[in-house]
Amino acid sequence: MPPAPRTPLSRDRVLTEAVALADEQGDAAVSMRRLSERLGVVPMALYKHVGGKEDLIDGMVDTVLGEVATARLEDVDWRAAVRRTVLSARAAVQRHPWARRAIETRTVRTPAVLGHMEAVTALLLGGGFTPDLAHHGMHALGNRIWGFSPELFDESAGASATPRTSAVPDPADYPAILAVAAEARTRRPGATGCDENFEFTFALDLLLDALDRLRVTGWESPTR
Repeated sequence: MPPAPRTPLSRDRVLTEAVALADEQGDAAVSMRRLSERLGVVPMALYKHVGGKEDLIDGMVDTVLGEVATARLEDVDWRAAVRRTVLSARAAVQRHPWARRAIETRTVRTPAVLGHMEAVTALLLGGGFTPDLAHHGMHALGNRIWGFSPELFDESAGASATPRTSAVPDPADYPAILAVAAEARTRRPGATGCDENFEFTFALDLLLDALDRLRVTGWESPTR
């Protein structure tokens, strides 16, 4: 029997395998060499389809953004449409834990990146936002349109390897923090930390409600 024909190499195939590799082993495992081994080709073969490591990461981000489902104003109002779209982006990022850092480090706005920004902006404009309010609304939403939000601390980083010379804080000096933590424990017994999905959705809804009030009252930014 003749050998089965090899699947032709393409940019889509390279990016799909790169995303799979990052999902399995983390983004640090993604290199041109490792990827070429996975695909069964020599490293130089990849350069016909990706320009290098940065282009590869850009393409991987684009692949993840391709999973985002943009809601339509024909189906729901602007608030529900933006909410659904942003939560779809969050689901995509959660499926690919490496994607957040990749998105944060991108310096080039690819058509896929611009397309997602365009989609969210268009939902605001289509919902009755002025271009002025849509501009500031996008700033307020910030990284949430990509499915993540800034946190007080990056708990995923683990303990610092740098030795600490400062004294250990006395919890009694921080009664407000203790009160909030105690209340959280009564509401979520046994939890080891905050519910990140709840906190993300809470902040998103808070922003959308505030933006809707500004839209209804005809808010405008000051002119210079």
